[in-house]
Amino acid sequence: MAPSWWGKDARANGGGGTPVVVKMDNPNWSISEVSASEVAPGSPAGGGGGKAGRGKNARQITWVLLLKAHRAAGRLTGAASAALAVAVAARRRVAAGRTDSDAAPGENTALRTGFYGCIRVFLVLSLLLLAVEVAAYLQGWHLDVGEGLLAVDGLFAAAYAGWMRTRLDYLAPPLQFLTSACVVLFLIQSVDRLVLCLGCFWIKLKGIKPVPLAAGKEDFEAGVEDFPMVLVQMPMCNEREVYQQSIGAVCSLDWPRSNFLVQVLDDSDDATTSALIKEEVEKWQREGVRIIYRHRVIRDGYKAGNLKSAMNCSYVKDYEFVVIFDADFQPQADFLKHTVPHFKGKDDVGLVQARWSFVNKDENLLTRLQSINLCFHFEVEQQVNGAFLNFFGFNGTAGVWRIKALEDSGGWMERTTVEDMDIAVRAHLKGWKFVYLNDVECQCELPESYEAYRKQQHRWHSGPMQLFRLCFVDIIKSKIGFWKKFNLIFLFFLLRKLILPFYSFTLFCVILPMTMFVPEAELPAWVVCYIPATMSILNILPAPKSFPFIVPYLLFENTMSVTKFGAMISGLFQLGSAYEWVVTKKSGRSSEGDLVALVEKHSKQQRVGSAPNLDALTKEESNPKKDAKKKHNRIYRKELALSFLLLTAAARSLLSAQGIHFYFLLFQGVSFLVVGLDLIGEQVE
Repeated sequence: MAPSWWGKDARANGGGGTPVVVKMDNPNWSISEVSASEVAPGSPAGGGGGKAGRGKNARQITWVLLLKAHRAAGRLTGAASAALAVAVAARRRVAAGRTDSDAAPGENTALRTGFYGCIRVFLVLSLLLLAVEVAAYLQGWHLDVGEGLLAVDGLFAAAYAGWMRTRLDYLAPPLQFLTSACVVLFLIQSVDRLVLCLGCFWIKLKGIKPVPLAAGKEDFEAGVEDFPMVLVQMPMCNEREVYQQSIGAVCSLDWPRSNFLVQVLDDSDDATTSALIKEEVEKWQREGVRIIYRHRVIRDGYKAGNLKSAMNCSYVKDYEFVVIFDADFQPQADFLKHTVPHFKGKDDVGLVQARWSFVNKDENLLTRLQSINLCFHFEVEQQVNGAFLNFFGFNGTAGVWRIKALEDSGGWMERTTVEDMDIAVRAHLKGWKFVYLNDVECQCELPESYEAYRKQQHRWHSGPMQLFRLCFVDIIKSKIGFWKKFNLIFLFFLLRKLILPFYSFTLFCVILPMTMFVPEAELPAWVVCYIPATMSILNILPAPKSFPFIVPYLLFENTMSVTKFGAMISGLFQLGSAYEWVVTKKSGRSSEGDLVALVEKHSKQQRVGSAPNLDALTKEESNPKKDAKKKHNRIYRKELALSFLLLTAAARSLLSAQGIHFYFLLFQGVSFLVVGLDLIGEQVE
């Protein structure tokens, strides 16, 4: 603790000094006032001449100012260090030269290359127009639109006058029409989002939740015969980081072992990974668990083909329900006891879906922003649709299906990359009802790198458009009611899967920059700022601890609209990239973290035969391997080009003195720059 300086109380002598204590404990310090009653009369602070008191007060102020300057300098140093680290990382990306043009094996880059070419053309035009506008601004021509400009001699003045007439007569009307159309779509989508939030509020207010006819756990106390036969499927592909703990969690489900069977459906093309998974299965078999290992050499149909192949086994007819867990999902032991009872006495219920929870949501900024989106999806969208419509999109995992509903709906199909949504829509058309349990959670991982997240989002947004093309006629011909057809076509597909990515990209990444160069077409400030901010607040309500990230969330959602828009176009028009299936990369942090925690909590593990060597894993945690898999950050050209386009438009907005538009374009441009340089998410040296 550093020394303290006590101020003199000069009020007794007619002075105006304030007793102050400055406590400095590097790097923090504090200032507190001391009243006259707390100071002894005979102490140096309690009595003394006026000049001495004023002198000491002056020294106090000097120390306070110096300490404030020290603290400010520390903050500036921290900011400078962070900026330097970002600059070094950006320089390393540019020097490495790795871009998203480096295609993975079998990946189609035609759409991506064409999309990037269009953005690059717009960027070049925006730079030329900015140069022209700056030159005109310096001449003062931007203030003279009429005959005054025509009277100015010179080729450049005539060209600029022609540009302004072209802008006014030919460019502004269609641009204003497109702007108005996108604003209408934006408002419709905002109303939909508001209605969903009101529905969620009503559910919370009234305490609405699915209640099984069975009494839950107590209903299963009579004997094994009261437990229905359950088939558990675990599809996986080259997911070496997470298979061990997930298999262990599934095999530990609290259900009679004679009444459930685990299928480990391995599509791995890596021989080492397949051998490890098979060895883990054999360990649990020795423990008495009914578990089967299945491996496909030819990975036709990806996940849908894997599940379809498993359902064709002869012993499936002995089971009533099937549960699906992806490779990174770790259910709680009582998962089946919380979900299966909802089928009892409800023969029309085909699916019971549980909520996801995320073990690595605080890993980095990217995972935090993802968790905001998914919290809203589960807390609001799934819960409201399940409570009021008995229909929602199956999330592909952590759900229990009635096998009869799967068979009645045609089983798994490989025609799209969203086999989960496909089977859900077909089951809904057959009249099956869905139940969503918001209070039953299943742990999983979020993608920690932007590359993995981008590929996941591409699949999630191209698949629904493929499915919409394929099932539109079936929806029209189905026997469900008119309002269910309306919900399925307009709300489920068009509004939330097509219109949302379309207007997000078109309005904020195309129209807004264009209105800066064609100011005759106006985009109101409430569209740019107030409505998006309100919608972001609604989106973040289910995750209140994430409120400090509301601005990054808003900017990142607009940034991701580029990927979502491209995916939507590829799915709608059946372009090559629509059929790409890339398994989302897992880090295995949840598995390793849980295992290490078990080491610290328990000195001995009960399941010795099935658990890995936890002590060895702990040592491995402290001494990471040098020969880890090589991963690289890369530059994303579309995002980088759009960042320069938006920053150019921000510079142009300064000439028109459009404050809100300037700040939005500036921050959005910086957001695109950060993503374009892959500075968000996992950073690899």
